[in-house]
Amino acid sequence: MGLIHGRHGEATSDELEETGDGVRGRRVEVEEIDEDALSVSAPKRSAAGLTAVGVSFARGLTQGGVSRTVRSFYRVNQPDGIDCPGCAWPESIKGARKHVEFCENGAKALAEENTQRVATPEWWAEHSIAELEEATDYWLGQAGRITHPMVLREGDTHYRPISWDEAFATIGEHVRATTPDRCVFYTSGRTANETAFMYQLMARSLGTNNLPDCSNMCHESSGAALTPTLGVGKGTVTLEDVEQSELVLVVGQNPGSNHPRMLGSLTEARKNGGKVVAVNPLPEAGLMNFKDPQTPSGLIGDGHRVSDEHLQIKVGGDQALFQALGHLLLAAEEESPGTVLDHRFLEEKTRGFAEYRAARAEIDWDEIEAATGLTRAEIERVGQMLLDSKATVVCWALGLTQQPHSVDTIREIVNVLLLQGNIGKPGAGPCPVRGHSNVQGDRTFGVWEQMPESFHQRLDAEFGLETPRKVGYDSTEAMQAMADGEVDVFVSMGGNLARANSDTRMMETGMRRTGLTVQVSTKPNRSHVVHGGTALILPTLGRSDRDDKHPGGRQFLSVENSMSVISSTQGRLEPVSDHLLAEPVIISRMAQAMLGEDHVVDWRAMGEDYDVIRDHASRVIPGTEDFNRRIRQKYGFVLPNAPRDSRSFDTEDGRAAFTVSGLEYLAAPEGHLVLQTMRSHDQYNTTIYGLDDRYRGISDARRVILIHPDDLAALGFADRDLVDVVSVFRGRELRGERYRLVGYPTARGCAAAYYPEANELVHRELVARESNTPGFKAMMVRFERHRGGSAESAETEEGSVIDSAGVMA
Repeated sequence: MGLIHGRHGEATSDELEETGDGVRGRRVEVEEIDEDALSVSAPKRSAAGLTAVGVSFARGLTQGGVSRTVRSFYRVNQPDGIDCPGCAWPESIKGARKHVEFCENGAKALAEENTQRVATPEWWAEHSIAELEEATDYWLGQAGRITHPMVLREGDTHYRPISWDEAFATIGEHVRATTPDRCVFYTSGRTANETAFMYQLMARSLGTNNLPDCSNMCHESSGAALTPTLGVGKGTVTLEDVEQSELVLVVGQNPGSNHPRMLGSLTEARKNGGKVVAVNPLPEAGLMNFKDPQTPSGLIGDGHRVSDEHLQIKVGGDQALFQALGHLLLAAEEESPGTVLDHRFLEEKTRGFAEYRAARAEIDWDEIEAATGLTRAEIERVGQMLLDSKATVVCWALGLTQQPHSVDTIREIVNVLLLQGNIGKPGAGPCPVRGHSNVQGDRTFGVWEQMPESFHQRLDAEFGLETPRKVGYDSTEAMQAMADGEVDVFVSMGGNLARANSDTRMMETGMRRTGLTVQVSTKPNRSHVVHGGTALILPTLGRSDRDDKHPGGRQFLSVENSMSVISSTQGRLEPVSDHLLAEPVIISRMAQAMLGEDHVVDWRAMGEDYDVIRDHASRVIPGTEDFNRRIRQKYGFVLPNAPRDSRSFDTEDGRAAFTVSGLEYLAAPEGHLVLQTMRSHDQYNTTIYGLDDRYRGISDARRVILIHPDDLAALGFADRDLVDVVSVFRGRELRGERYRLVGYPTARGCAAAYYPEANELVHRELVARESNTPGFKAMMVRFERHRGGSAESAETEEGSVIDSAGVMA
């Protein structure tokens, strides 16, 4: 079983090849990233099209071969099929679905999971921890699927195989040797609903609410803003609302790379007569034009315009924008009483309007322009679009949620929506767009460090428990506790916290100070390398893998999308190894090892039959009653949502709440810029698929900083200069070495870099108030020339730079 060398590896055969010991797959090693190979071309002005189709199938064929690619792609997002492991954008639950219900990045996610590349015990034996520490996330991930449970004990230099029985016994020993509050159970949004329910039940049965999850680092600010104002921590719109809306504001997100199927919905809204406004510091291709690959015009034509207006706002200026929009609506109502605001809705359904109206009666336009980087005329144009719209949707993502004032910013969006009654009516409402395929379901089914008392009461009644009420650690607090040596056991159900969290050096230090780290994973990642005193890697089935090693036969799971639809997902592909276990089975056996086989909860029954899990959950999670029957319906079922369903609000007084916040925005010190992190088009969160961010014209490197050419000149640097980046916060500095500056048409005073590489620049204390979400979009940075480096090896088209208009000059 030799190595296959090459930039992206070579295409494998159609069927899995038996290679011994129950493993079916091939060893492949790709070349490491050479940051000096950076090439830059002009940013694209349209997304998808024929190129996306070609890339999708090329990645599938390279990773999994023809048969596995076709069989998996055919079933993605179809009834009784596989829910795409990419984003959480919904599919229609009315009428027939398209034959192709996935996008390019969904295809890449499936290709990575369906891969025939395998990281066998021999692979681990060939690569020491010291060697793996030097590897990039890209190289580690491209090793393929992990085939056996592995262990690294104190003093070992290499991981080695361990039996499942011994692995679970090791976990049990470590947990019993400590106290529950020194154990932490992290969860990724990849986790299915049934897995999440079992996982939180296991932690709470042990006696802790230390249940940090990826939502802590992404949309926690959305929940913190929406729950007290609207009574629900989720969006209140349906897919049909977006497509029927008269006005959709897309704020702080990049659908073209992060959830491309959303582009079809935005295009549909425009076809129906609606307008779309993009509010973003970067002129993203997906916010300009969409070439739908399922239409002739998308394949060979010009495609469809996506947005009617692009506000190139400064990073962190969104709160100022929505304060200004609220002021404009109120001023228009003053000029023409009774024509702008929904007075009946305001009187019957809301509170705090008088205070809000007084606070927004006057604004300082000079400060609004300084905060946003926009002109008054630009803001007034969008204000007029709001006035003309009878049904408005506001969508947002992490561009809004990862700043100190994120919660207040989202509350300003709620204020603007409330003014015109844009809650609970067709085509209107707030729409936080979740990035991970089941991060919303993860929370619905109990993975949160501070679940409400009503949840605990139902959980206790269902299982005869007394679960702890003490609030546990979120992801940021867990990092601090680990760094302080206060965590003895860390279990990660999917994910890669070492790379996903802020302050990378602190996070890695914390991992290394932990007595036992347990990673339930599909592929190698950085969290396996920065390990605890003892480290376990437990390989699990992916979403597309067949899960049939149960007394009752094949099992299926469920997920929840961004619009509260719960649907089933069932893999059909043969796993690459006989040594993989499904996540519910892993939790079942882990819980028995930790809590004893005579525990009051019948863990074995849940691990054997997922219907048992759903029966329990149906009596604990509101809206999931009769779970097992409803999940078998063609498109699943929709969870209740009071603002959407009945225009009612589960708040203290049953009313939606206006709030008043002072103006806050990000202002960099002299000689500094505001830096935000972002995804490449060739990655999904911390998983790096490849090195081609083609929409932005960046290829073959990742340690780059996109910066406006005028800012380059003002700071005394040139395009392609190699620099060290210094992030400052409260008198403390963090440093990242060897980043290359690239002139790019971002908003003035702002810059952008890829995560997870740039997470090393995010200070642990830089978080959003109330939600504690890290400030990935709020770093104040300066650049220092990297000593001993040169820019000569960076490739450009004709040696030119990208000017402020986004074209090669």
